Amino acid sequence: MIQAVVDNVCWQMSLDRKTTALKQLQGHIWRAAFTAGRMKAEFFADVVPAVRKWREAGMKVYIYSSGSVEAQKLLFGHSTEGDILELVDGHFDTKIGRKVESESYRKIADITGCSTNNILFLTDATREASAAEEADVHVAVVVRPDRKSI
Repeated sequence: MIQAVVDNVCWQMSLDRKTTALKQLQGHIWRAAFTAGRMKAEFFADVVPAVRKWREAGMKVYIYSSGSVEAQKLLFGHSTEGDILELVDGHFDTKIGRKVESESYRKIADITGCSTNNILFLTDATREASAAEEADVHVAVVVRPDRKSI
């Protein structure tokens, strides 16, 4: 039975599934590794300075990821830059809705009290970009070295 579960999880990961249950399981595994000090999150060199600059300018920063809120907090709380959770005003995951559905972005706008046309969404996935634009959210598609936009 255990092997069947492991095989299923590996299969879902190989397909890059974004299911809430899989992301929650990954979050639990990450918690053990991060809290034991075995892992540290790494960000591209320009990310943390950019977020600090936005915060200094009075902007709010939210994370919307297919990774669970728990996993997001682990990443930002245990990074090579230290604990940078104070830079983030809130977290959203697939419990709000799928990132390829425009309604998810409208829900985030409602929860944050921000008009959709005052939100900038950064993504490397064109389907997510299209969904956000459909909700009247501004979008920047981010392309990093060795990563293709999907």
